[in-house]
Amino acid sequence: MDWLRKFMIGRYGQDQLSIFLFVISIVLTLSGQFTGISLLIILGYVPIFIGFYRMFSKDIQKRRMENYKFSIFISPLYSKLTQVKNRIEGSKTHKYFKCQQCNTTLRVHKNKGKIVVTCPKCKGKFTKTT
Repeated sequence: MDWLRKFMIGRYGQDQLSIFLFVISIVLTLSGQFTGISLLIILGYVPIFIGFYRMFSKDIQKRRMENYKFSIFISPLYSKLTQVKNRIEGSKTHKYFKCQQCNTTLRVHKNKGKIVVTCPKCKGKFTKTT
């Protein structure tokens, strides 16, 4: 394994974009296998080659910039997925409402009956049943 370590000196290696490309490749290849569409299998090899090219590249600055742009693109999607996950996990103990005045999402405990909810952002008050 020492030869691999020496070979990788000065090369970029893996990052989020490379991992994403490998996952996309696996998804395309498996969906091509299950559906019998050979075009998907062939398209599944393209992200693998791009990922390996990025991984073994010596142009580190360019690869960092590509990963940075990918991170900026994927960040809103990732935060939205995190919000959905937290909301699903919290749905057992909390209820979520939207403020009618400022559209802020508010979280209150479940099973408290009829309560007056005060928005911390706009100080608007409204009555809801939890």
